[in-house]
Amino acid sequence: MRIAGPVATLVLVTSLATLAGCASPQPVIAPVTRDVGALQGETVELEVGQVLNIDTGDLAVDSYSGVVADPSVARFTAGREDGGATYNPGVEGLAEGTTEVVLSNEDGGIQDVTFTVEVSG
Repeated sequence: MRIAGPVATLVLVTSLATLAGCASPQPVIAPVTRDVGALQGETVELEVGQVLNIDTGDLAVDSYSGVVADPSVARFTAGREDGGATYNPGVEGLAEGTTEVVLSNEDGGIQDVTFTVEVSG
């Protein structure tokens, strides 16, 4: 059976509308990358959903821990090695606001790194 005329147009428009509804991609927000040594006293601007990727240089990615003053604004994620892949520590913007972040390193003699994260919507 062949469909023609207005019925075919209706079927095609309905099918395209259904496909368009399924294909609503969320915009990808590129991470912001900073060296850990350059963060001291700085302010890092992020958008909600954006991540600060912290480059630890020659130090192990899992040697840093972090404390976020206001966990409703941002979240710290520890670095790790998993299955041959290396993941830097980071801070993700969760909601609009400003918060202080303190990074500590388990290796003795390394000063804490304190900086501010400003998250916008």
